[in-house]
Amino acid sequence: MTDASGKKILVVDDEPDAVEFVRAVMEEAGHRVVSASGGDEGLAKARAESPDLIVLDVQMPGKDGFTTFAELRRDAQLASIPVVMLTGVGEKLGIGFSAEDMGDFIGEEPEAYVEKPVDPARLAGTVAELLGG
Repeated sequence: MTDASGKKILVVDDEPDAVEFVRAVMEEAGHRVVSASGGDEGLAKARAESPDLIVLDVQMPGKDGFTTFAELRRDAQLASIPVVMLTGVGEKLGIGFSAEDMGDFIGEEPEAYVEKPVDPARLAGTVAELLGG
C-alpha cells in the first residue's frame, strides 16, 4: 500500500520481473515507485522525477549500471541522490563485488550494493537506512 508521505524511488532494471519485485518491496514499505528499463531512460526519469533514491541494476543492455551510475554522479542535478546497486554478478561468476570495488573501478562508490537474488528485508532495510527511516 502506497503512503503519500513515502519517498519516491526510481527502479532502473531491464528485467520486468525484477522491477516488479523491487516495486512490491518498496510499496510495502510505503514508498512511491517509478521505473525505467535501461540506463538512458533511467537518467531521463531521474531528471524528470527527482527521486529520493535510485535502485540501479548493474547488468543491462546498452548503457549498463556502471555507466549510468557514473553519469548520475557527473550530473549536478542528480549527483546527491543515493544509489543502491543491484547485481547478480557474484552469483553468476562466483566472485564478490562491493561498493569499495566499484569505487576503485569507476572512482566513486554507490551508497549501497545488494546482490541478486535480493533479500526483500535486506533491500527494505538498506533503503530505509539511506532515507533516514
